Amino acid sequence: MNWMHNPLLTMAMPEAVVTATALVILAVDVMGLRGAGRRARFAVAATIATVGAAAAGVVLHHGGMGCVLGGVLTATPLIHFVQAAILALTAVALWSAVDTPFTENAGEFALMTLLAAVGMMFLVATADVLVLFVALELVSLSLYLLAGFDKRSARSAEAGLKYFLFGGMSAGFLLFGFSLLYGLANTTRMTALATAVAGMGANPLLLVAMVMVVIGFGFKVAAAPLHFWAPDVYEGAPLPSAAVIASVSKVASFVAFYRVLTLALPAASGEAWRHGAPGWAVAVAAVAALSMLWGNLVAIAQTSVRRLLAYSAVGHAGYMLLGIVAHTNQSLQALVYYAVTYAVTTLGAFAVVAAVEQQTGGDTLADFEGLSRRSPVMAAGMMVFLLSLAGIPPLAGFFGKFYLFTAVLAMPERSLGLIWLVVLAVAMSAVSLYYYLQVLKRVYVVEPAASAGEMTVPLLRRVLVSVLALAVVALGAAPNVLLRFIVVQ
Repeated sequence: MNWMHNPLLTMAMPEAVVTATALVILAVDVMGLRGAGRRARFAVAATIATVGAAAAGVVLHHGGMGCVLGGVLTATPLIHFVQAAILALTAVALWSAVDTPFTENAGEFALMTLLAAVGMMFLVATADVLVLFVALELVSLSLYLLAGFDKRSARSAEAGLKYFLFGGMSAGFLLFGFSLLYGLANTTRMTALATAVAGMGANPLLLVAMVMVVIGFGFKVAAAPLHFWAPDVYEGAPLPSAAVIASVSKVASFVAFYRVLTLALPAASGEAWRHGAPGWAVAVAAVAALSMLWGNLVAIAQTSVRRLLAYSAVGHAGYMLLGIVAHTNQSLQALVYYAVTYAVTTLGAFAVVAAVEQQTGGDTLADFEGLSRRSPVMAAGMMVFLLSLAGIPPLAGFFGKFYLFTAVLAMPERSLGLIWLVVLAVAMSAVSLYYYLQVLKRVYVVEPAASAGEMTVPLLRRVLVSVLALAVVALGAAPNVLLRFIVVQ
């Protein structure tokens, strides 16, 4: 058989294109650009990565639907959309690194970022728990290296080490859960697992397996009480690395989490809204409630904007987990919209933090004082991003929360039991507005220090922040621009 017509290779072609792009970037940087300046090397790497991502997107667009080898790789319109979003967000993250002087190794940084993207693309496209675990480890190992990429910074080394140690523990939990599922069903295919699990009832080993899976993925999405790595990693990692961890990886992790629970364990969901029957929905609902409470309340006490965004991410993880608790087609569409727009917003917020940190040397609230007078473009962008995270209309964050909460309450038999989660989410959104406004107060109300002059922000960063801010406004004012591509079957 002609290998070019092999279904597995055909379906994996987008990932192959991205992998080839990563190797080309490394070769060009090592063999042709070692004598060039840091910024030029990063610009070349970002340009090649963007071209490669676009080529992979074209391959995705023309790729077929279906699955191969019983679900080792699957292709649906939704999977293709999520993969395209991962590619686009990764390219934006690489462009944000051009003006951030944290390393001279442009080729290696782009290589690890693109390998993480390849792992994420496999992660959302597989319906086999063994392949999913391998893909998740490719993502994790790449992100561990990105977190500790700044060799000159002790905080970066600490962030990479903590992320690696805690990530290894979470991988152990997840693998243990998958091994129990394999022992119960004698298969790693999610659809076959669902068939085998359907008649088991409240099997103790099945309950343990579900708890292990929730723990493993709870770490990946930074949900409380499994979030303890996030503040240190967000604060210590190089800003472009932190942006990738906080945005792109969240999209892939939430989609994979949803697929594992709904494809492999649909009959074991339990009824979180009806007498607390055992099942993963009960556990996920509890994690969602704790994440919303802990993330938003602890964020109030933060003086570092990086750590504030980390605890904010814990709160947002709680909101997004509501889409998994509901596990309907509408809630999945709302979850994907929320995750993608949250990733866009977070990339923008980190780009502004990078500009301030480069100018002042810090990321405390005091460093943002008078930003509106020192750099109006950065200030306006930060206002859009933070208000979107708070859920203020007409920004993307408002529609994301509105659509997600509506989707959770859309099922009549579930709405009465889940209304407490939605009420809690709305209340915590109001709390989050307080600490976001604390940042904006420094930006717009507090006068800058007498020694603080006008900020010099590179043109590329100003353009990047402006484009992301406009995207947040546009996706909130016209959500159908994005929703029409999120096809859930």
